[in-house]
Amino acid sequence: MMKKIKNIYQLGCKELWSLWRDPFMLILIIYTFTVSVYTASTATSDSLNMAPIAIVDEDKSTLSERISSSFYPPYFISQMTELNYMDAGMDAGEFTFALNIPPNFQEDVLAGESPSIQVNVDATRMSQAFSGSGYIQQIIQSEVNEYILRNRAVTELPVNLELRARFNPTLNTQWFSSVMQIINNVAMLSIILTGAALIREREHGTIEHLMVMPVTVFEIMLSKIWSMSLVVLIAAFVGLKVVVQGALHVPIDGSLALFFAGAFFTLLATTSMGIYMATVSKSMPQFGLLMMLVLIPLQMLSGGSTPRESMPELVQQLMMAAPTTHFVSLAQAILYRNAGFEVVWPSFLWLIAIAAVFFFVAWKRFKATIHTMA
Repeated sequence: MMKKIKNIYQLGCKELWSLWRDPFMLILIIYTFTVSVYTASTATSDSLNMAPIAIVDEDKSTLSERISSSFYPPYFISQMTELNYMDAGMDAGEFTFALNIPPNFQEDVLAGESPSIQVNVDATRMSQAFSGSGYIQQIIQSEVNEYILRNRAVTELPVNLELRARFNPTLNTQWFSSVMQIINNVAMLSIILTGAALIREREHGTIEHLMVMPVTVFEIMLSKIWSMSLVVLIAAFVGLKVVVQGALHVPIDGSLALFFAGAFFTLLATTSMGIYMATVSKSMPQFGLLMMLVLIPLQMLSGGSTPRESMPELVQQLMMAAPTTHFVSLAQAILYRNAGFEVVWPSFLWLIAIAAVFFFVAWKRFKATIHTMA
């Protein structure tokens, strides 16, 4: 037994030294948990921000000027333009929205009629087009109602709604996207590292050396799993401490020890997936294509990008067999809501069961194909 443990340890150290001598993999690891996390959380935003809007004021009235002046940063960047340039500007992509206030607009409003304001939207900019059109409608209605009533009085509703945002009181998207990027990268990098480690053995011809050594397939596989999992865990810890908590100042209230325990069982499953995919692939390009087919559904349907409750029932049931689904669930509960083990233990049970099945299937596949990989 001690000899098997020693073999697993020494083979794992060999994998770590092999990784250390691979500068491209080292750069990938560093980039994945530093620059990638920072840019993903700061470069994109779900809220409307600095959307360019062109305004054509054909009325030149007090009301039209009030409407035109109500579009200001940080939501909009407004500019006045002429009617004959409105379509050309949208075709050139100079602005996302074009607002056309018709002649006699104020006169028709005061007369009790229902004049129309034309709003053109560049729907190729999906995120801004979807939320921006609602913003524009609310702003115009607010300004028209205020102008008619001559005050900013708000109609008293019979029910008061008290909105309390928990776990992210300021609704800061960086708090969510940065942590989710760490979670997604754990699965992605573990599959890449273990699969690349096995394919590297084949390409360098060292798989033949392993076959003549007094080691079993189980020991070879377990050595790759523990060594690459250790690298991912260290990289994820550095990413959380340096980038998420340090550079982005995102508060982490939950237990990191409990989070990394869940990450450990997730890595057992994802590294087994990487080994299985490497036995199917004949080269790194094939492995990369296969990884895209597997990784994209794992990340998109696990609940990190879109709540699982909004997905079709069939997709929800199928994704229960994916380790990332349960890892996202327990990670969000621990890191965001400070949940304890008494809350996330079902996710741990799922991860242990999935990891055991994935490890067994990958081990059987590796054992059956190792002689054909030389």
